[in-house]
Amino acid sequence: MDNPVRRVLVVGAGFAGAVCARVLAEKGHQVTILERRAHIGGNAHDVEDAWGVLVHRYGPHIFHTNSKKVFEFLSRFTDWRFYEHRVLAAVGGKLLPIPINRTTINALYGLSLDEDGVRAHFERVRVVRDPIRNSEDLVLSAVGHDLCDKFFRGYTRKQWALDLRELAPGVAARIPTRTGDDDRYFGDQFQFMPAGGYTRLFERMLDHPGIELHLSTDFFALEGEVARLASRDHLIYTGPIDRFFGERLGKLPYRSLYFEYEHFENCAGYQPVAQVNYPNDHAYTRVTEFKKLTGQHHQGTTIAREYSTADGEPFYPVPRPENERLFRQYQELAEAEAHTTFVGRLAQYRYFNMDQVVASALTQMSSLLLRWGEAA
Repeated sequence: MDNPVRRVLVVGAGFAGAVCARVLAEKGHQVTILERRAHIGGNAHDVEDAWGVLVHRYGPHIFHTNSKKVFEFLSRFTDWRFYEHRVLAAVGGKLLPIPINRTTINALYGLSLDEDGVRAHFERVRVVRDPIRNSEDLVLSAVGHDLCDKFFRGYTRKQWALDLRELAPGVAARIPTRTGDDDRYFGDQFQFMPAGGYTRLFERMLDHPGIELHLSTDFFALEGEVARLASRDHLIYTGPIDRFFGERLGKLPYRSLYFEYEHFENCAGYQPVAQVNYPNDHAYTRVTEFKKLTGQHHQGTTIAREYSTADGEPFYPVPRPENERLFRQYQELAEAEAHTTFVGRLAQYRYFNMDQVVASALTQMSSLLLRWGEAA
């Protein structure tokens, strides 16, 4: 006996919503996507600017993963360009590799240490904190006060409007410390950029007869459509979890971003790498030069200066213990919604990378299909 065709409503056309939609459509279900913005791809959306430079409208998105399953799934919708992300930090009038490595230490302090020497240096300067309660404890335990203040504390204040001691350890744990010369920002097995851009990847993922897409359509503004929406068999929600429940338990905090773009004509390159961080100088946190990310050949170049703010589109859940406690209360409400799946960075209130969003969506769709008596 064939499984019944179910009508599924997906709120959001970013990675979480698009992956869920594609998986369910390929199983023969009818999927309708509502996207509040005028474009697909969520914060990974990219587009050519007025000068024809492909830019990431919501900040740099660099794909990296150790999950073969995630990589193979996305590879169905894009070819890849090999790319290893490298970042420099403006510290003490120099541009130094971040994550901190042997090159960073030697250039910063005028030393010529080998790996064992760098390891011994870290041992001398580190301030042991046990237990690790917050990001300050973690950074001090790894590199001590001076490197903490030069590379981490100022950047954190600009990014989160909080001190390191006010953030969960996981924030600082995203950036390793190295004793060798490896200057790659990520160490994952798969490090690539979609050859045609992220928007093209999403176009291919959503190109399925079982998927119906509605852009510029706000789920929360469809009051006249309540009856039709309620008739759906299942809802997949990828927006802020507190908004879904009318913020009845209180508002969860998120950080947002805004960008200043500048184009330079007849410019081979603005900076030596795609991303330069400014932990101490200027109001912006970093500068991205996009064609160094995408590999695009263009006679000019476009950069974006990135600023963090509390207002605007929600980008990042704020990882603090009190916020986690409030989220857990919302999660209890979500678990009582038998016909709704919450997936993605905002719905799960997690500081996910792109691959983690894809992995979560694939896992949750497998569980959903099993609940419906279908093979995942």
